[in-house]
Amino acid sequence: MGILERHDADSVAHLRLNAPERLNALSDEMLAALQEQIGALKEDRSIRAVVISGAGKAFCAGHDLKQMTQGRQAEDGGRAYFKDLFDRCAGVMTGLRALPQPVIAQVHGIATAAGCQLVATCDMAVAATGTRFGVNGVNIGLFCSTPMVALSRNIPRKQAFEMLTTGAFIDADRAQALGLVNHVVPENALEDRATELARTVAAKLGAAVKIGKSAFYDQIDMPLHEAYRFTGDVMVENMLWRDTEEGIAAFLEKRDPDWNQP
Repeated sequence: MGILERHDADSVAHLRLNAPERLNALSDEMLAALQEQIGALKEDRSIRAVVISGAGKAFCAGHDLKQMTQGRQAEDGGRAYFKDLFDRCAGVMTGLRALPQPVIAQVHGIATAAGCQLVATCDMAVAATGTRFGVNGVNIGLFCSTPMVALSRNIPRKQAFEMLTTGAFIDADRAQALGLVNHVVPENALEDRATELARTVAAKLGAAVKIGKSAFYDQIDMPLHEAYRFTGDVMVENMLWRDTEEGIAAFLEKRDPDWNQP
């Protein structure tokens, strides 16, 4: 078994971080494996949703601190290694955001530092009761500046800043209340709930979800009037599709749509 496992079912790709002995840390190897799968999924039209989970007792504990310590041994004190590391991590996070398929985090145990960043980067998240979330690098003298990017785009500023500066953890219920996760379920129902959510999304017209995901993130930082102009143009294009015409007709005629596109 590799460091990142994948299996596909019902148009859903399930990716499982598989380094439980290291709490599924985002090591150099894990980042490379994730980037490889992002490239494959981007071109895979048979996949309409993605679920990311973790093996063992934790979802993801962030970057591999042992590897980071080794990176310090270079003549420049690790500057080049660390720059490359955080660039590669950012490439994974932005790559997930740019995927045409919605990505769902299936979270249990802990999601800390870059692991919490991974949850915040995913389009949706389902967490097991008892899961803890933190951007706790400040506790070891390393402010979670890159995880802050995704976190501060998910939850209110003051709550994000408190987590970043205190290193305190929040539980799954608090994470849901703040908007970091969509659903909290008992751990024995976690996989089923994440899969159910993914299958619900996968059952929609894939082209519509793709254009919608892209527009969602494009418009979110625009001024209000610009956002309406932009999304209006997106809806015009969407309305002109044959499959959208068919979807509306099917709804009015109380039947299932006969879509051409996947």
